[in-house]
Amino acid sequence: MKKSFGTIALCCGVFLFSCVSTKKFNAAQQSAQARYDSLVNASQSQLKACADGNADLSRKNADLQGRYDDLNRQLPIIKENNTQLLKQLQDLSVISSAQAESIKKSLDNIGAKDVYIRDLQSALARRDSLNLALVMNLKGVLGNLDDQDINIKIEKGVIYIDISDKMLFKTGSYTVTEKAKTVLGKVATVLQNQPDIEFMVEGHTDSVPYYHGDLVDNWDLSVKRATSVVRILQAQYHFPPERMTAAGRGEYINVATNSTEEGRQANRRTRIVILPQLDQFFKLLERK
Repeated sequence: MKKSFGTIALCCGVFLFSCVSTKKFNAAQQSAQARYDSLVNASQSQLKACADGNADLSRKNADLQGRYDDLNRQLPIIKENNTQLLKQLQDLSVISSAQAESIKKSLDNIGAKDVYIRDLQSALARRDSLNLALVMNLKGVLGNLDDQDINIKIEKGVIYIDISDKMLFKTGSYTVTEKAKTVLGKVATVLQNQPDIEFMVEGHTDSVPYYHGDLVDNWDLSVKRATSVVRILQAQYHFPPERMTAAGRGEYINVATNSTEEGRQANRRTRIVILPQLDQFFKLLERK
């Protein structure tokens, strides 16, 4: 009886040990499968991300290649336009051959174009600032005058000082009045403080024919009025004559209609034009 009980106990022990080992094996197998599935999913995600990245890089590369091709197509056109521009400038005798060659070398160097643009913009800004300061000074010394007798303005970077003939001259005369000499003296004082400034004095008339004494016509009258003004500026206010030019425009450049008295009065004027300093821009273009 005791022997049978021992045999039964041994069999139960073997059975229980077998059940426990199977459970552990199944658990380990499930854990390994889960890790395998996780690694597979992670690898697939990384593979998809790499594929998407490659597609994005391919698109960007194609876009850059397209831009590069566009720039290569535009470059000959830009060079041709530069060549045509230089030919036009030479035909118009605006610049010398040496200056044209210097500009051509500058334009061929595409990488330096931004430097030139910045320099030109800086020069233009400086010119505009100087013009504004000069206009303010002129208006300051002439501020008590009637706007109908004198007008100071800036157009396209050029300063114009318009003085009516009724202030400067008597009808049909080119002799400067005493009142006008005072006005010219104030203008000369401001301009003398700008040693680099040059200007042109222009005489203008209306269209009414004029014949008197030694005067042939309105054009002759406009020239003599301009020379009278520059002589006053030179003789009485010691303005350097090499910085002045006298010109007669006659009746050919109007600011108003000649069909009314008001219009004709506006057209009878003397204009002082502050000449732009183009040499500064040519120096920029000549720079190596």
